[in-house]
Amino acid sequence: MTLRYHSPLSPEEQIDFGLTAPQPAALADRVRYAELDVLNHVNNKSYMGWFETLRVAYFDMFCARYYAGQPLPRTVLRNADMRFIKEMLMGEDYVATARVTAFRNSSYTVHQELWAGDLRATLTGVMVMLHPDGSGRWPLPDGLRRHFAESDGAVAES
Repeated sequence: MTLRYHSPLSPEEQIDFGLTAPQPAALADRVRYAELDVLNHVNNKSYMGWFETLRVAYFDMFCARYYAGQPLPRTVLRNADMRFIKEMLMGEDYVATARVTAFRNSSYTVHQELWAGDLRATLTGVMVMLHPDGSGRWPLPDGLRRHFAESDGAVAES
């Protein structure tokens, strides 16, 4: 399989790479030397960067259009729970995935996974939408809430 880097992967490409189920957003890349620690394992900061890159791409691909004609919200990662499952090494291809699992009035929960033949790490985080000037929370548009429910299978929380 030829893996396409830095481009959204189709469900078929995700399955071919070894994911157990395709996700709404998936991007591929390869571990670089600069991402290693002194033991030649990927350092923890790199995992956070990979997940952040995909969260930004997810917002650009699926969320931004629901704010058409108005400034984009300030998106804030309120909290994140990362689980390291298995080390990653130089030159390994990986696929990072993302899907929204739940949403509230002005926030949503995103679940992310990192695959390299098998599951290597996960991150579950809460994203909060703020007014562009940071003055307070900005409610999610109804269309975006519908998108989360219909496309990602996310549930509304109170």
